[in-house]
Parts: sequence; structure tokens; C-alpha cells
Amino acid sequence: MKIDGRTLDHKTLEHIRIAACRRVLEEGEKPSVVAASLGFCRTSIYPWLRRVEDDGWEVLAEKIAKGPERLLTESQRQRVKRWIVGKDPRQYGFEFGLWTRRIVQRMIHDKFEIQLCLTSVGKLLAQLELTPQKPLRRAYERDPVRVEQWKQKEYPRLKKRARKYGAKIYFLDETGFSSEPNLRRTYGLKGQTPVVQTSGKRQKVNVISAVNAQGAFWSQVYTHTLTQAAFVGFLKAFMAKRRERVFLVLDSHPAHIAKSVKEYVRSTQGKLELHFLPPYAPDLNPDEFVWNYLKGNGTAKKPLRKDESLKERVETDLANLKKDRKLLRSFFMAESVVYAND
Repeated sequence: MKIDGRTLDHKTLEHIRIAACRRVLEEGEKPSVVAASLGFCRTSIYPWLRRVEDDGWEVLAEKIAKGPERLLTESQRQRVKRWIVGKDPRQYGFEFGLWTRRIVQRMIHDKFEIQLCLTSVGKLLAQLELTPQKPLRRAYERDPVRVEQWKQKEYPRLKKRARKYGAKIYFLDETGFSSEPNLRRTYGLKGQTPVVQTSGKRQKVNVISAVNAQGAFWSQVYTHTLTQAAFVGFLKAFMAKRRERVFLVLDSHPAHIAKSVKEYVRSTQGKLELHFLPPYAPDLNPDEFVWNYLKGNGTAKKPLRKDESLKERVETDLANLKKDRKLLRSFFMAESVVYAND
């Protein structure tokens, strides 16, 4: 069987070259026999023999090509990394908010007067441990200072109060489910758009839920709009038969901050408190990860069968999720260690 030398490392190739030449020059074997026994092409050994006879055994030693010299110094390479990490191209006058090899290529040329091809730019980014990734969306209105204040001060203070009064901290949120599948991409003949048959009977349901770091979970499915009256009803259902105090963390949806809601909270005489997350920061709510999981692994992944009820399907998914306390606890690890030790 022939051996492809390109699959072997340099040290192994060096050993084979020296051994083959010694068998011919010192032991008197025929070159063709040696080549065949080692699995190499017969003509491979003759250049090795000529080089040994002309320049000695040292010419068979391992030699690794240095390759072309880097056009960028290490200092310049680190500057490229600092341009990218934590920043976006619009800060440098570009109109596009995502980093591309072409934008990096342009910046290197403008800043250093060095022209790299796109392949070299890609290799440079890989060497700097910068990989192509799908970015998370963040609203312009999001206040990073307010978010850090929640993480570093407000939430730790809330945990301290919860321990003092024996209260449980829950995170609450709402979402909607639809029987209409999310059509992405499929294959079809060029110029002939494929048709996917879907049901004309669309079903939609909404869900409200609350989860805590110990894996406790509460939810209700509903089909109406979330009004302040409906939200008060949900709060009453959530608090029913609870003996401990509850600190409920949620966003500032209009129904959440309505006057009637505040009146109901006051009527609980401290048994229920509402605490609001910073605006435009859904990633701080672990209940968002509950919805991401359900939509990625539950109803959305299994199309409804004919005459199947979306409401029943969602309720089944919620009931199964409620049993998996380990999974529910893991949602508190997804955003920040600030929730991990609750």
C-alpha cells in the first residue's frame, strides 16, 4: 500500500528518509526494494540518495518552512482586536453595525497603510480568537448603567431582604403561542417558489408564568388580552394558598403598573411585593429563557395534528416543564451569576 507522505509529521518523515538511505548506502539493498517495503513511490528515494552523496546526512534532517513574515506587528494585531471587542463599526464612521472581514480590511489599510487580502484578514481574526457569531439584540433605549445597578446593587439588596423576611423571589413574564408554523427556508426548483400546506384555522393562546431559582413554577394559559383586571386575577391565582411572602420581579408592562394592581398589592399587607426590572432588559428575566426553551423544544417543534388543540398542547408542555426542577433552575444560570446562588 502506498503511503502519502503529506499525512505524516516532519519527525516521522525524517526518520523514514534516513532509514531508507542507510539501507541502500550502508546495507546494500536495492532502492526499489527499500521504497516498496516502506510503501513509498519507487522514484521518491533517488533524490534523497543524491542529496546525501552530495551534501551529507544533514540534508535529510527535518526542516519546517518559516512561511511568509507577518505584515502586522504584534502591537498592531492587538490594536485590531481592541477595535472589535465591545465596539461596533459605526463608532468608526461605518454605516453597518456588524463586523465583516471587508470592514476590518478597510480599517487596517486606513490605519496602518497595509493591504491584506480577505483570506489573510480571516486568518488574523481567527488567530486573535475572534469568531463569527450571531449577535444578541439590544434596544437603543436600554440603559447599561441601570442594568449594572440592578445586577450589582438592587437585586443583591432584594435577596438580602428576602432572606430576612423568609420571602421567595419569583420572576414573572407573559408570551404568546400560535399554531401557525414559522416558515424559514426550504429547497425547490429555481424560479418555482415551493408551497407549504398549512391549516387555515389558526389557534393562538397566551401564557403567564412565574419561576424561581429553586425550580418552583406556576403558569396559566389564557386567550384574552392582558388587561389590568386580568392581571389582578392572575396575581390572586398565583398567591392563592401561599403562606410565605413573595417578591415578584417583572417588567413595566402597562398592566403591571396599573393603579388597580397597586391597590391589590397593598391589600395583601406586605405578603406580595412587586419589583421592576430595568426597561428594555428582557435578558435579566429568567422566565424569558422558559419561553425560549418551550418555543424551541415544545409546541413549535411539533406541528399540530388535525383538530388538535393548541391550548391543550401548551398546557401539556407546561405541566411537563413544571416537573423538571433541574431544568428550571438552569434558566437562572443563563444570564448571570447574580441569580445563580439564590
